[in-house]
Amino acid sequence: MPALTLYGIPLSGHSHRVELFLHLLRLDYEYIEAQKDFRDSPAYRALNPLGQIPVLKDGDLVLADSNAILVYLAKRYDAGDSWLPQDPVAAARVQRWLSIAAGEIMHGPAAARVMTLFGAASEPARTAAMALAGRVLTFMEAHLKDRSWLAAEAPTLADVACYTYVAHAPEGGVTLSPYPALRAWLARVEALPRFKGLVASRPGDRLTP
Repeated sequence: MPALTLYGIPLSGHSHRVELFLHLLRLDYEYIEAQKDFRDSPAYRALNPLGQIPVLKDGDLVLADSNAILVYLAKRYDAGDSWLPQDPVAAARVQRWLSIAAGEIMHGPAAARVMTLFGAASEPARTAAMALAGRVLTFMEAHLKDRSWLAAEAPTLADVACYTYVAHAPEGGVTLSPYPALRAWLARVEALPRFKGLVASRPGDRLTP
């Protein structure tokens, strides 16, 4: 059995970014689906008292929070330090995008997608998410006009952390058609060796909160 175990759900972008990185690093792992009833159980709350996904187990080590897991995997398993550079400036640039992934992308395109999948959101909340989605995607489009990757000359954790919710923004009603540089970046991520995509939601799919 592999030492690594990932707890997640199939439609979660947070789970997917970790699963994608495990594939990019060519690491074997066991995937355990953690729907809400399981996340409410004492066994899961022992892993993460907040009941959130994803959770990664590596032997006796238990980690929660997708970006924290990405950092751990890069430090633990990327011998060349390419995914999380050691150089202070490059590392800071990666961290900036991890913050954007947890901030503007999470509360913009990711929030719009969740609202669509849940089918229950106030109009002001949806309007705010759509507006933020437009701002962050416009920012990313301008940033990517003269570069191939978000934080460096090669792919880093910045690209892994930001990819999923941007690629699946149309599932929340956010169009990517005005952003050719952004779409070209998505294609570059998808062309990486061992890339693993996130299953697209279908009408009627619902995430569990």
